[in-house]
Amino acid sequence: MFIPKVDLPEGKSGPWSVQRFTIVPNAPGLLYLSLKGRALPPGEYTQLVHEKRGCVMSDTPAEMKDHYDFIRQAKGNVLINGLGIGMSLNAILKNENQASKVEKVTVVEIDRDVIDLVGPHYLRDPRVEIVHASAFDYKPPKGVRYNAVWHDIWDSICSDNLAEMTSLHRKYGRRADWQGSWCRNECFAGRARMYG
Repeated sequence: MFIPKVDLPEGKSGPWSVQRFTIVPNAPGLLYLSLKGRALPPGEYTQLVHEKRGCVMSDTPAEMKDHYDFIRQAKGNVLINGLGIGMSLNAILKNENQASKVEKVTVVEIDRDVIDLVGPHYLRDPRVEIVHASAFDYKPPKGVRYNAVWHDIWDSICSDNLAEMTSLHRKYGRRADWQGSWCRNECFAGRARMYG
């Protein structure tokens, strides 16, 4: 599946910044270079960086792959919890496949600085609404149903995220035809390895 690269301008808002970086082919130490423990092939990338938490999202191939299921499911009325650099939002807005035509996307983002930094780029599309709220506190309008809901509010792949994922899946379960969480299967696998 092709996911278009994020085309955000570099910038900063509060502790957040959008940065570009390049991995050069055959650079010394390239085999050891990784982001979030995943190998990075040569190329140009965009990342969202927090001053204290480091990189929380990027448009690297491994991270794009994490969003494939959601992008395939997205159609009609969509809810995304977590804006980040808008990689999955960008992909579903540009998807030309008629079977997955997106009519409206509501993005719930807890951090005002992320909204101020990334939001203007996507709000040019009339299908996009960004709500400043927590995914756990947001109350969808009465009677609204989503064709797809995607939860992407975590910085890292960790089985500790499973309790929050379960909570969100319960909260939105009756309002969604399909829903998923970023790297949920990997979190389950990590817990299984830990507790055997």
